This record gives sequence, structure tokens and C-alpha cells, in this order.
Amino acid sequence: MASKKQLKKDINNSVGSLIEEIYVWELMNPKGDFKKSEKLIDEAIALFDELIIKIHDFQEGTSAKKHFNSIVEQLNKTTASISDKIDKLK
Repeated sequence: MASKKQLKKDINNSVGSLIEEIYVWELMNPKGDFKKSEKLIDEAIALFDELIIKIHDFQEGTSAKKHFNSIVEQLNKTTASISDKIDKLK
């Protein structure tokens, strides 16, 4: 990752895209179960908060590359999981 600033932007864009995808699903399925979609939005927001906190919790003396790569890995893994859940909404 090039910088903390870029990582924060990537997190914001990824989570924002997920939330936007959920809103589109809600518009396309007005009779759908919005409780499930609202839970997914909450899950996406919680992911955003958790990852931003992890960025700020970086401790000097530890491997920056390892720390930030773990954040990117968690972002990719969790956004894929939420995206799968969006695909399964009915």
C-alpha cells in the first residue's frame, strides 16, 4: 500500500460500493426483507470503523508492511463475504 491516506480511500470506496449495492437491491426489490439488508449495511459500517481503528493503532517498531497488508487482506476477505451475502438476499 502506498500510504495510509490511500488505504483509507480504498476502504472508504470499497465499503461505500457495498452500501450502494445494498441500496440498489432495496430499490429493485421493494417487497424484500429490509431487515436483512439493514444488517448488511450495519456490518459494512462496522467493517469500516474496525479497519480505520486498526490503521490508527499502528505501533512504531512493528512491521508496517505486515500490519497494513493484514488490513488490506481483511478488507478484501470481508467485502467478498458481504458481497456474497448481498447476492443471496431474497
